[in-house]
Amino acid sequence: MMFRGNHPAKIDEKGRLKVPAAFKALMDAQGVTQFYVTSSDGEKAEIWPIGEWEKREARLVAASEMDDAAQKYMMWTSYYGQQVEMDAQARLVLPLTLREAAKLDGEVAVFGMQNRLEVHNRAAFVQKLPDNKLTAEDRKAMAALLRREE
Repeated sequence: MMFRGNHPAKIDEKGRLKVPAAFKALMDAQGVTQFYVTSSDGEKAEIWPIGEWEKREARLVAASEMDDAAQKYMMWTSYYGQQVEMDAQARLVLPLTLREAAKLDGEVAVFGMQNRLEVHNRAAFVQKLPDNKLTAEDRKAMAALLRREE
């Protein structure tokens, strides 16, 4: 499943995100209704189709016995995380702890990040945009990455 693009959305008063139609169509095509909603930083929600999360989790579990960073990542994603099911109206409940930390209420931006969705407080994200432009150094790094793939 390849999620792409930005689709504005809203979080309702019960903490539910209505999944944008473009992303819902991809989920329906794959028969995905179960998700792991979490965050590794408390600033955004990550919505993983459960199969994608389980693949990631398996790699992390194998690494976490010897790797402090993997243990820390698993702690954070467990703290903010909950497995959820999409309801008949294509809504997902975001965990309260995560909604409060990331200020996910009202207007949000839902980004397709290949194998997952990210949900950001729209106003906070837009405010950070000018300070987060691609630099010449970023562009060189991207060019090097793309050349390696050829």
